[in-house]
Amino acid sequence: MATEETTDRRAGTPAAQQRGRSAWIGADHPRYKWVALTNTTLGILLATINSSIVLISLPGIFTGIRLDPLQPANVSYLLWMLMGYMLVTAVLVVALGRLGDMWGRVRIYNAGFLIFTLTSVILSLDPFQGAGGALWLIGWRIAQAVGGAMLMANSAAILTDAFPARQRGMALGVNMVAGIAGSFVGLVLGGALVTWNWRSVFWVNVPIGIIGTVWAYKSLHETGVRTPGRMDWWGNLTFALGLTALLAGITYGIQPYGGHTMGWTNPWVLAGLIGGGAVLALFCVIETKVAEPMFPLRLFRDAAFAGGNLAALLGSIARGGLQFMLIIWLQGIWLPLHGYDYADTPLWAGIYMLPLTVGFLVAGPVSGYLSDKYGARLFAAAGFVVMAASFAGLLALPTDFGYGLFALLVFLNGLGGGLFAAPNTSIIMSSVPAEARGAASGMRATFQNAGMVLSMGVFFSLMVAGLSGSLPGTLTSGLTAQGVPAGAAHTVAGLPPVGVLFAAFLGYNPIQHLLGNSILGGLPPENAAHLTGREFFPHLISQPFHDGLVVVFSLAIAMSLAAAAASLIRARRRTRTSAPAERP
Repeated sequence: MATEETTDRRAGTPAAQQRGRSAWIGADHPRYKWVALTNTTLGILLATINSSIVLISLPGIFTGIRLDPLQPANVSYLLWMLMGYMLVTAVLVVALGRLGDMWGRVRIYNAGFLIFTLTSVILSLDPFQGAGGALWLIGWRIAQAVGGAMLMANSAAILTDAFPARQRGMALGVNMVAGIAGSFVGLVLGGALVTWNWRSVFWVNVPIGIIGTVWAYKSLHETGVRTPGRMDWWGNLTFALGLTALLAGITYGIQPYGGHTMGWTNPWVLAGLIGGGAVLALFCVIETKVAEPMFPLRLFRDAAFAGGNLAALLGSIARGGLQFMLIIWLQGIWLPLHGYDYADTPLWAGIYMLPLTVGFLVAGPVSGYLSDKYGARLFAAAGFVVMAASFAGLLALPTDFGYGLFALLVFLNGLGGGLFAAPNTSIIMSSVPAEARGAASGMRATFQNAGMVLSMGVFFSLMVAGLSGSLPGTLTSGLTAQGVPAGAAHTVAGLPPVGVLFAAFLGYNPIQHLLGNSILGGLPPENAAHLTGREFFPHLISQPFHDGLVVVFSLAIAMSLAAAAASLIRARRRTRTSAPAERP
């Protein structure tokens, strides 16, 4: 009887299509699967590094294009610079996974590498300043996200085709942990590069992209089942419109509107949320009617597939929220209190978060290997339980913590994420037939990327809600105690809390920016120096920030435990030759 690996090879590209490529390892070569693993891991690492490298580099980028990110009119540019990339990848990965099933996963993946490399060159050549420079970066970041989505949508499917069932969890573990670690490597890399030249944040992609593109075109082969068919245009259109409207509504919902600290009463935000939800409901109806849907809802009849994707969504929201909160915590409070200049906090925040990345790197491949032998569900659930425990530990820390305990807790959080990543992906990809692996890979990536966008909206909203109760009074009393006139203190205290969050997020001390030289010049020199020093602003926001942190991390604990429960869901027993048997 043919093994699954042999069956996949026979179902893939005929040997005749491999002729003329003898200088490179062929698809039937025993080492080909390692070529596929290394190239797809490089592609995923590049795509995910760029989801966070801009995040940490924003102060330098905005300075380089001469745009003040703390001006209210420029907040939208800041948000779209952060979230546009993630939003586009969330919208497109399913469609591009389906195209991979139809036209060839390697073909779509290779095109993604090429697009990503070309757009990196264009981004680095931004010729404008001010709003024009910001729009250039936002627009070409969106184009870059198309290439990133091509890489994300097909990498897991290429690996699932290339590796036999007994090694699949290990391969997916290496790939997934590289992807997740990439989002944290981007923080350190961006912080280091932007201090030299903000354009280097985009230059760094070019040599890696060229090497990866040439290597992919030369060495990767179509080994999976290609499923000819039609593109589901109505499904693609309604999905893109609905998800874009929904996520854009969440993006603008965290901005102030009409005297409110947030914009959830903004008619445009409500239209985006309600209208986006309605269009997504229409999309679900369409997908049940068309013969060849882009988002095969029938796959959700498999309880393991549905539970795995639910766990991925919840885990992505919790993990994304942690990333944003830790950056604010370190850059806005802890590092200034420990003597770091505000200009240096983005780099050092990335460095001090390295234990999180180390946890992923330690646990991911080991978890993938062990889950191949002993079953994936227990490891996936255990990872989420460890994450929940680390959130509880972080919740108990004071805002001015000892670094050793903080490093241990974020390491445990990374360890939990690494334990869950490969088994979760293996559960999802092994529960679908071979011809649907591209679509399943895209669906999994959609839930993960949408979770990152949702996390920013959800956690920023919760943090703003926590800050809005205590921050105005804290600001007023702190400023007046230093001699700031009551009217000026009242004005500053009445500003939306999201501005304070963004200041901390970007590593700014906003006091000098908010008060201005006219007010500071009228104060005693020692008072003015204290207000604009390293300690006043962090001490001022530490207690209100902790109040918000309680709400944020409590929700993260609940989401992690719910994801653990979802990971334990089992499918009904059935016979399927295309999916590997998994240990109970």
